[in-house]
Amino acid sequence: MMQQRATKVLIIEDQVKIVHWLEKFLRESNFEVLSAFDGRTGLQIARSEQPDVIILDLMLPDMDGLDVCRTLRQRSDVFIIMLTARVEEADRLIGLELGADDYVTKPFSPREVVARIRALLRRANGTLAAQPRALSCGPLLLDPARRVCSLAGETVALTPTEFAILETLMRQPGIPFTRERLITEALGYDYAGYERTVDVHIRNLRRKIEVNPQEPRFILTVFGVGYRFAEAEENAA
Repeated sequence: MMQQRATKVLIIEDQVKIVHWLEKFLRESNFEVLSAFDGRTGLQIARSEQPDVIILDLMLPDMDGLDVCRTLRQRSDVFIIMLTARVEEADRLIGLELGADDYVTKPFSPREVVARIRALLRRANGTLAAQPRALSCGPLLLDPARRVCSLAGETVALTPTEFAILETLMRQPGIPFTRERLITEALGYDYAGYERTVDVHIRNLRRKIEVNPQEPRFILTVFGVGYRFAEAEENAA
């Protein structure tokens, strides 16, 4: 029987103590760990080693973590968890708009990072194991088994988190989701103040799948509640 390979995690962080601390804890948790202390080296390692998850510091000496995130998203849908010491919420959310899946603020517990990684992997592995049916609404098609989204026959590049949120909504068209329920069902961990995070992911999704994001036809706002996916008859025209 072929042994399943360990999940590969790349840490891109310039603070040596944090890197060594995370390395130790991740290896104890049975992850294979790679490390880089600057953005350019991190991108080189990501390209050559194809990690499953990248832990990315927002503040790097040579290349801003946001630029690293943007570059990664141009060619990969790898899970990205940002580390940030910035206290302004707007600063943290910029990374999500560029395609990061999650963020952890400093100071943090390494157990929290491991929990976030496992939640992301559980979601991906669960989707693949279940081999769920393809979902469609008008010209929009989502195929969870192949991890493909297309609009009018054209492939739409989604981050893993965007894919999970869209799949969750599409599976129950017409049903309103609170932000809390959406983050829990789509991302697999308990809600803990991620309201604005959901809004950013929804905004990114609308930019990608809506003809006019200001007047969405697929992901609709339920005022005072959250969001719902349009029912088939709403897109029958």
